[in-house]
Amino acid sequence: MSTDKAKFLKEEFVPLLKKLKGEEKGSWGVLSSQGMIEHMCDSFGEGRGRIPRTLHTPENLVPRFRDFALSEKEFKPETKNALMSETPPPLRKKNITEAIEELEKEITSFFDHHKNAPGVIITNPFFGDFNYNEWLHLLHKHAIHHLKQFNLV
Repeated sequence: MSTDKAKFLKEEFVPLLKKLKGEEKGSWGVLSSQGMIEHMCDSFGEGRGRIPRTLHTPENLVPRFRDFALSEKEFKPETKNALMSETPPPLRKKNITEAIEELEKEITSFFDHHKNAPGVIITNPFFGDFNYNEWLHLLHKHAIHHLKQFNLV
């Protein structure tokens, strides 16, 4: 795996996901492999402002949550997302191939957006206002978390 986060997300993440068939269940959580890919589409969409979010975390906890997000500490298995229910959302795409195609577009759009709007700050619902490098770090951490969930790394 590349240590360069942008290179990893642009060149290595999707080929790893293409090993999945679509119905696999992860080592934890409620999402199928296709559901996880659609979830990652939304994460990249948040990171470029396509899915605008307001802060969900109480203000007094943001510094501690932010420190974690920007650290090298991994998300633990079973980490709960307060914006997701215990029931997986309905799949949006007909199959995993279409979900992966959507993710590829979202990844490209994330990098294009930040290239065309340098310095833009976008709110993460859990960790506060993030710039490009902070979003890049978080999306990489999030991608690794889900790759481990499906035993791809």
